[in-house]
Amino acid sequence: MFRTLAKYLRRNGSRFCVARQGTTAVEFALVAPAFLALLFAIIETTLFLFAQATLQNAAVQAGRLFMTGQAQTAGTTQTQFATQVCPMLSALFTCGNLQINVSTYSSFSGANTAAPSLYDSSGKPITTGTFSPGTPGQVMVVQIAYPWKIIGIPLGSVLSNTGYGTAEIMGVTAFRVEPY
Repeated sequence: MFRTLAKYLRRNGSRFCVARQGTTAVEFALVAPAFLALLFAIIETTLFLFAQATLQNAAVQAGRLFMTGQAQTAGTTQTQFATQVCPMLSALFTCGNLQINVSTYSSFSGANTAAPSLYDSSGKPITTGTFSPGTPGQVMVVQIAYPWKIIGIPLGSVLSNTGYGTAEIMGVTAFRVEPY
């Protein structure tokens, strides 16, 4: 069997080595998966970072309502505040999945800015947060958290930090309430 193969290669081997039809297709088949994975990773990372920046901007704008006393003097409730925040985020986010935490502290050193838990022990999303509008001179922290759905490979394994196929993104702002 090896002798027959050797004879065949001696006769036809030179034709096989100089044949160039299909070379481009084979090279593309080798390079395309890596190229497409890189392209997909770039797009997913860009969307993730844009969503993070949008959420941070909304947290700063929402915090300004408390810092200037507008929310306190209007008697804004947690539901009303969520209704005010939602239009700032409606292009990228589902408002029903937002978790908004508004907390007051006596000093900046005692303020907690850690990321809140987005899921309870049974895996259900937590959409209600704390709501404590401050008074003049108090330190406040406004957090807006969202479980961002990770689409898949290759960044899905890197960004997924909740255990439910989502990555937690959060916008946070800390400030002292102005006298009003």
